Formats: sequence, structure tokens, C-alpha cells
Amino acid sequence: MKKFIVVVASVLFLYVCWDYAYYYLGIYINFGDEKEVSTFMKVNGDAIYMYDEAVGEYLPFEIKGINMGSGEPGEWSADFHINKETYKRWFSRIQELGANTIRIYTIQADDFYNAFYEYNMQREEEGETPLWMLHGVWVNDYVQNSYRDAYDDDFLKTFLNDCRTMVNVIHGRQKISLGRVASAGSGSYRHDVSRWVIGYILGVEWEDVTVAYTDHKYEGLEGYTGYEGRYLKTTQEATPFECMLAQVGDKVIEYETERFGTQRLVAFSNWPTTDPFDYGNEIKRFFEKCAKVDVEHIQTTESFLAGQFASYHVYPYYPDYLQYEDDWTVFGIGGKGQYYTEKGELNTYRAYLDMLVGHHEMPVVIAEFGVSTGRGMAQIDANTNRNQGHMSEDEQGEALILCYEDIMASGCAGSCVFTWQDEWFKRTWNTMYAVDLKRTPYWSDYQTNEQYFGLLSFDPGEEESVCYVDGDVSEWTEEDVVLENRDMALSIKYDEKFIYFLVEKENLHLGERSIFIPIDLTPKSGSTFCSEHEIAFDRAVDFLIVINGEEDSRVLVQERYEALRANYAENVYGFDTYIKGNEPDVDSSSFVKIDMILKLDTVSENYLEKGGKAQTFETGLLKYGNANPKSSEFDSLADFISEGDYIEIKIPWQLFNFADPSKMEIHDDYYDDNYGVAYINIDEMYVGIGTETDGKETASAAARRIRLVSYPLEGWGNRVTYHERLKQSYYKLQSVWKEQ
Repeated sequence: MKKFIVVVASVLFLYVCWDYAYYYLGIYINFGDEKEVSTFMKVNGDAIYMYDEAVGEYLPFEIKGINMGSGEPGEWSADFHINKETYKRWFSRIQELGANTIRIYTIQADDFYNAFYEYNMQREEEGETPLWMLHGVWVNDYVQNSYRDAYDDDFLKTFLNDCRTMVNVIHGRQKISLGRVASAGSGSYRHDVSRWVIGYILGVEWEDVTVAYTDHKYEGLEGYTGYEGRYLKTTQEATPFECMLAQVGDKVIEYETERFGTQRLVAFSNWPTTDPFDYGNEIKRFFEKCAKVDVEHIQTTESFLAGQFASYHVYPYYPDYLQYEDDWTVFGIGGKGQYYTEKGELNTYRAYLDMLVGHHEMPVVIAEFGVSTGRGMAQIDANTNRNQGHMSEDEQGEALILCYEDIMASGCAGSCVFTWQDEWFKRTWNTMYAVDLKRTPYWSDYQTNEQYFGLLSFDPGEEESVCYVDGDVSEWTEEDVVLENRDMALSIKYDEKFIYFLVEKENLHLGERSIFIPIDLTPKSGSTFCSEHEIAFDRAVDFLIVINGEEDSRVLVQERYEALRANYAENVYGFDTYIKGNEPDVDSSSFVKIDMILKLDTVSENYLEKGGKAQTFETGLLKYGNANPKSSEFDSLADFISEGDYIEIKIPWQLFNFADPSKMEIHDDYYDDNYGVAYINIDEMYVGIGTETDGKETASAAARRIRLVSYPLEGWGNRVTYHERLKQSYYKLQSVWKEQ
């Protein structure tokens, strides 16, 4: 009996050791036999081809792709929380759009691959075309933004190991423990999905300082100025960073070829910040362009059957180098005259795409392009208005179509829209200071444009939102009424995205008389008088909603509580607001417009010299329109509407200086020992309602003041509600892609 137990224990021990070595460590034995290498993808000149078994030959293949992240409301992207059934539903929607490829950035949780396998198996059983995949390998942001160069073990060794793991994953030969691979999912990967993976895009948008540091550190050093592999090699012009890329790509191809006998397309991620072009000194200085990555310096050998393509993330608004260039012929393209649209707009986006295609002998794929439907904005496309934010869903669709047409007209081999789903956890440089970055997945921040690049929206509410600003007040009840003021009444609701207000007034005629909604949030500051409109309140007020017609309604903020001034005063106003004498008074009666910063520096009088006044736009300006997605007049950016005796308004939380409404966390006083944004929690706000004749007085006179009453606030913590909705842009793009 003891011998039996010993034998069984030994067998179990050996199995566990084998399982760990094979599936976790990726160890395998190569017996030296030469495998017959196959590939169903191939590059020929500037085009990509896919093998068609029905005709027995390679046919041209255009990548019509959708990027897909791993975030959903209430969860961080790194939690990889999306389940299998959700993925399968999304895959179907993506193919119904007319896309043929999805692109992912890193190894997902096993549910993703299980869903992809089951979905494609069913498609093939039904005689339908499967969904293809471009797979990425992530490089940690923290490694790039550190003291490390690209040859440091934390960079290169990790990059190589993650590439090897990714290959094992798509072939169904990997197990990953939670946290073992940074920025990647975990699980047991037992389904072979490799036959639907058309290629790899290795790496991320490279930090220019990492590239420049690597190239400077190893310039001219033996072992870093060239790479000669079995599948990839470099030219004499290759930089040390490009040699590193060639090494990584070669090892990936080598590993997959030797272990699995297959090859697929390979590309290295890139973007304009590290594009291969030389610009004038003024542009280099203004945009701080200090590095280049040119994959033309990486060449394939005859042993690599599939081939290489060039991958770029190119958006129409950033960084628009060509806007400041006069002589475009130095880039191998025509002059400005040939790049004007029918509307007379200078299309620098199309010109830049022509530059890329003209530079490369290999196929070029624009692996990311898109615009955001967020209410906030971070960049303006000065020429064609395809902006980074503050675009309606209808405008997003039009912009995507125009970008796609430019991409294909330039001769690119394919493109991938960024992105499939909105992602609540995202952050943006010009709103990061304003929100609690540890809590972003738990509310929908309409001011942060980065959250709204998707074709799929996550709207608050399990089936529908608590309110739609559309003129139909049937969802409002008497229980929502907060206060009544003679012939006026004010009601309030809120959800994970907005605070909603309903104004009721007898004989209402929008624009005939200004309507004011004063709001008191913070106990630290505020004013009982607004000098701009000469109205008074019975308690100190922080914000003032002014409804004054369809074109001139806005939210104002008491100047001490102005977030822009507290964080960007030197850029916008030219002074340090924290120097004694510059800070606004606690009870200042000045209420100012709410602006959002777009550029810290703009062109000054000296051509492309830094030091120009910062660029901003008024984000507190309210847009009139119907915000109900079911309406034929739907405008996703609409903030308010009037119908009969009613006005409906929706205000995004961040516009009221909420850092995290899920916990009712707002900005503290910026000047009370904080010198910037700190947080306090509240459980109520005070609101009022009046017209321009209510509370009319001078700053010193005592007269009737607009009365404010308490409205309780309670957060929802980590329990968010949401439902999916395909945006207008989905259907617009579908009308183009489905016709092809």
C-alpha cells in the first residue's frame, strides 16, 4: 500500500511539474526536426494578402478593424472583468458593422479567447466568414517613463518574455497566474485561436524620451548598431532602438516557427511623436520632437514567409506638424494646394498619410484613428474640425468616415477605429487634476474626452437612464420637486453621469427673461451676490446656471472656486494665483465663465516659440437640443431644452467640481493650505430658482434675495448601473463599410 501511495504521489508530482513547466513556463523540447512552416497571411509590395482556400491562392486583404479595450463600467481595465457572453455579443455587433478584424493591445483573460474560439467556430460551421485578430504585446508605461533604456532587463527581457507568452496564448498552450504578466490577463488558455490571428503589433506608442535616451546611450557601441537574425535584420542606418525592435521581432518569429511551424504578419507600433521624418528646427523645438523610429531600417529575410507592415496611430488633431510647415515637397508629397477639401478646408491629415505611405516600401496600416464624443475636449483639429472631444455622435460618425476615406485614398493597407466601447476608467491630461484618479471607473465623466471614443456607449441605468433631456417631462414626479418660488418650481434627479434639473414656470418664453439656478456646494467659500448679473442669494453660492435663450445659456462659477485658475493661472492669465494678493476673496462677488484648457503654450509672436497664451474653450456654455437617443433630433451634446412651460437641463458632475460623485467628493478650497485640488465629502447641496427680477439689488442694498433650500446627496459607491447603446456613429460607419 505504501508503495502504491508513493507511486501515485510521484506521478502526481511529475504531472504537476510537467504542467507547470509546459503551460506556465512555456518550456518545450525541440527534437531538431525541421517543421514545414505555413502562413495564411503574406505581404507583397505595399499590400497585404490572405490565403483563400476556396480558390487556392492569396487574395488582397484590407484590414477593416476595431480596437478593443478591456474596460467596462465599475471595473478597471486591468481587472479583465468582461465575461464570455458579452464578448460574443460584441463580436457579432462588430461584424455587423462591416469590420473584419479586432485589435487587442495585450493578453486578455481566458474568457476573451474562449469567446473568440466559440464565436469563430460557430461562424465557420454556419459557412460564414470568421472574425480576424491583430494581437499586441504591451510595454509597461512605468518602465518607459523611468531611468531605464530599451536594453534594460525590465524593458527588453520582459518584452521578449511577454511576446513568447502571447504566442503560447493564441496557440492554447499557456496558463497565467494572476499578476504574473504585467498589464495582462490571467487564466488557462487551452483553445488554439491562432488560425484567426493575422498578425502581431508589438509594443506601444513609444515615449520619445526613451527612444532618444536609448539611441544616445548606445550610439556607435558594438552590438547595438546592427542586428542580423534569421528572420529580421537591420540596415546600416538602424539606430540602437530599432535594433532592439528587430531583435524582439526576430525572436517572436523564431519561437513561433520552431515550436508551432507557423508565421504571421509582424509590425511595431509607432505614432507621429516618433515618426521617421525630419522637420524644421522650429517644429522640433515647439513640439519637442527629439526621436525617430523608422521600420524601413528593419528588413525581412527569405525565411520570413509572412512579412512586415508598418503600424501607426494617427489622429487628425495631434500633433499636426504640417499645420506649421510651408514647404511640404521636402516630405515627398505635393504642395498645400492639392490638399484642400471641397469645403475649402486644408486637410493636413490626408497629407500626413501620404507622407507615411510614400516613405514606406512595406504596407502601412493606421492601427488607431478616431474622435471622441465626450463633452470635454483636449485638442482641436484647426483645419477640418475632427477634434479630440466635444463632437456629437453624428459628428463622430462623419469624422470617422472622412478619416477612413483619407486613409484608403492615401494607399494604406488597412485601418482600425479607436475604439469599440467607451471606457469610464480612462483619464485625460487636461482633467486629471480635477478628479479622484483612484475612483474613475465608478462614474461616467462626460468632461473627460478619453472615456468616449467608443462606438458603443454605456449609459447610466439598468435599462434606461433616469432622465432624458428631450422636452418630455413624464419621467418627473411630484417627489422630485425640491422647491417652489411663486410661479416657478425646481425638480432634481441624478445618476452616474449627470445632475438633472427641471424648471417649471407659468407662461415660460425661453430667452424672454433670464432664469437663474444658484447652487451652493462647498461650505468653504461662495458669495451671496453675483455682480455680473446684480442678483443676490440668501446663502453663499458657488455656481450659477444662467438660462438666457438657446445661444447664450451657461454655468458660471464663483472665481475663488474656479478650477482652471487654481491649476493653470500662469498659463491662462499670466500670474501665479497663489502669491499673496492674487488669490480671490473667499466671498468674491465675481462669477466667471468655466473654461477648459487645450494647450499650455501656443504660437507667440516669434514663429513657433513657446510662451504664447494658453488655448482654452468655454466648457460651461450650454448647448440647446434634444438629448434623447430615441429621438430623430438626437444631439448627444445637448445640455438643455425647453418645451411648453418646462426647461430640462443636464449638467455633468465634473462641471460642478465633483472629483468623485460616487462618494459625493468635491474640490476643497484651493487656497486654504491646499495650493491646488484636495477633496472633501458632502451630503447635501443647496439650490434655488429665480428670474432676473428676483433678488435684484446692488451689492450694498438689502432687498429680496433668491432663496436656496437643501437637497440631499448620497453616492452609490462601487455599485454602478448601466446599459449598452450603439451610438449614431456606429450606424453611419456601417453604411459605408457594409456597402464595400
